[in-house]
Amino acid sequence: MTLRLSRITAATAALLLSMGATPLWAANGTDNATDEASAQKATREAAREATREAAIKAADEMRLLRQQERQRNNIYKVWFPDQATARKAAISYHHALLESKYDAGYLILELESDEYAALQAQGFRLETAHDFIKRRNEFLDRLQKAADDNRKSGGTGDVSIESIPGYSCYETVEETFAAAQAFATSKPNLAQWIDAGNSWQKNTGSGGYDMRVLKLTNTAIGGTKPKLFVTSAIHAREYTTAPLALEFARWLVNGYGTNADATWMLDHHEVHLMLHTNPDGRKKAEGGLSWRKNTNTAYCGANSNSRGADLNRNFTFGWNSTNGQGSSGNVCNETYRGPTAHSEPETQAVESYIGSIFADNRGPNQGDAAPTNTMGVHLDIHSYSQLVLWPWGTTNTPAPNGTALQTMGRRLAWFNGYTPEQSIGLYPTDGTSDGPSYGDRGVAAFTIELGSSFFESCTTYNNTTKPKNLPALIYAARVARAPYLLPAGPDVTSVSLNDGTGVPAGTPVTVTASITDTRFNNSNGTESTQAINAAEAYIDTPPWSPGATAIALSASDGTFNSTTEGITGTLNTTNLADGKHLVFVRGKDASGAFGPVSAVFLNIGQGTPPATETEPNNSIAAANAVAAPVTLTGTMGSSSDSDFFRVDLPAGATLTSTLTPNSASDYDLYVYDSAGTLLGKSERSKGLVDTVSVTNSGGSAVQRYVKVLYYSGSTGSAGSYSLQLAW
Repeated sequence: MTLRLSRITAATAALLLSMGATPLWAANGTDNATDEASAQKATREAAREATREAAIKAADEMRLLRQQERQRNNIYKVWFPDQATARKAAISYHHALLESKYDAGYLILELESDEYAALQAQGFRLETAHDFIKRRNEFLDRLQKAADDNRKSGGTGDVSIESIPGYSCYETVEETFAAAQAFATSKPNLAQWIDAGNSWQKNTGSGGYDMRVLKLTNTAIGGTKPKLFVTSAIHAREYTTAPLALEFARWLVNGYGTNADATWMLDHHEVHLMLHTNPDGRKKAEGGLSWRKNTNTAYCGANSNSRGADLNRNFTFGWNSTNGQGSSGNVCNETYRGPTAHSEPETQAVESYIGSIFADNRGPNQGDAAPTNTMGVHLDIHSYSQLVLWPWGTTNTPAPNGTALQTMGRRLAWFNGYTPEQSIGLYPTDGTSDGPSYGDRGVAAFTIELGSSFFESCTTYNNTTKPKNLPALIYAARVARAPYLLPAGPDVTSVSLNDGTGVPAGTPVTVTASITDTRFNNSNGTESTQAINAAEAYIDTPPWSPGATAIALSASDGTFNSTTEGITGTLNTTNLADGKHLVFVRGKDASGAFGPVSAVFLNIGQGTPPATETEPNNSIAAANAVAAPVTLTGTMGSSSDSDFFRVDLPAGATLTSTLTPNSASDYDLYVYDSAGTLLGKSERSKGLVDTVSVTNSGGSAVQRYVKVLYYSGSTGSAGSYSLQLAW
């Protein structure tokens, strides 16, 4: 008998469609093609209707949850006695922290009565945060109005973060997953989009998401590779975290083949990004709710906006190990640890994935240190508090690898300017994400607390949080091969070659670099630094690989005796094939510690080497005559050096001069006429590009003089710059 459509519910039809199943009527040979097409169309329509009904139900739930949120008025402005105590409070009361105003002297916290009393006893002054509550309510009202308008116009009444004016910089869960899938589809040799488990809602058949990981590495290169694992958005309301991790993925994938550092990292390392570690909760936060936990309806009531478990208190290692100080047994509390360790499917997915990529390198005892050559780094990205944290959070006692963790933590904090410290606050925390990585396996683990607000503005995120923290993630990937060793060594801050667009094989190529041992954040203690005492380069084969051949480099001033050194040397390109080659550069300090490598592309072929300046050229009268368009390379011989170049500028033409200094230096750019009259200048700061444009509005060619002037930074062979002249 033919199964008629009326027998199939909308939910069943949707399930069949999502599974790619063929309805029974389509398999019945007695139905003709028209019946099959009509039935399949009806199935699709039923699936769409089921999806719409689910969206309407979710929108109605969000309305109720927003109403509940408006009633939460136990929000206080908490004035702290000093900055150090404020940072400790931000760690211990991270679950309650809604905004930090360190410079103004207070935090905004949502507190239970016992927490209120505890802070008073600690010397904090508290008052109701009326302004914050008003802003919160206005925010929720705007969201609800947008949802209502959507319903009136025929929509489902749903609204999420992409619909909120001013928050377009933050991708939704769906947009994040689509971007990750696009990487895997377009660059399958570099990216894999891995299903690592289910969210709670997905597990219970109530919607939800797969727990996915974006794995990035060049699969054409095999062998054991060190791994960086990044978890983000484990607390749903922390908007900035997943977008930052996704931006890191873009830097790696889009930079492969054009950025030498992105290229070698994907060739020789692996980066694993769990972009949304709490996707169900994140969808609640995308509707404007201050949602922290997962959405498990077994805890605190199925319709409560305080339901769920705090995933960052639910990990097995150290779970409920601090006698209730580091997590809560109250199901409605923001730090509810779950009924048992590892009870939540999201936590299970994280622990299982960590176990699949990292070896166990730490003994069973609390004081057992991992070997110093242990590979791998785990970063858990949170917001906010402007902190870089490392284990332990359960005790004031340093972790057995505490000294090395502190060194790397201060390196990471150099990039973002945050306070580096052990993750113990006024009180301990337990069952946290560093348990399965450092606690169980000895993998170097850090928490980075981004920014100063959960719902951080796009302006602040784009101008401050992202540019400060993307380099920190890049550094973590750079040192993942030996995180307990490499951060103690110096950094290569710039490296360049004089190979232009290509040189024939056999042409000697000069490498210049800057290496420093000073890039630590010493705002909370001081990290020791040493003089640089060696530097070396490698072509194509990095120093850790069999067959690597070191090329000794020299100090530009002739002597290794400073914590920051300019470096120079010559590369023998004999027998190199045409095309791009990777040149790796690293430095060693007086303690014997090598730092991580930085890389640059070497171009072998029949290209055009750049023109070079000819000294002396430190006046208009001695200017080097050049024919534009041209790209020149030059060096600042001393702090009093200036270089002049003469250009014959045609009538009606506009000369654009672009000066690119090395990243450690500040050189300035000026353009004069033949009488020495200044026509234009650019005096930007260290490492920034200067550009000056001047127009010849006359009827005949004129001479223009372009001057590069030393202001600060490197001299000698390390004092390199590039000057492009064009019209």
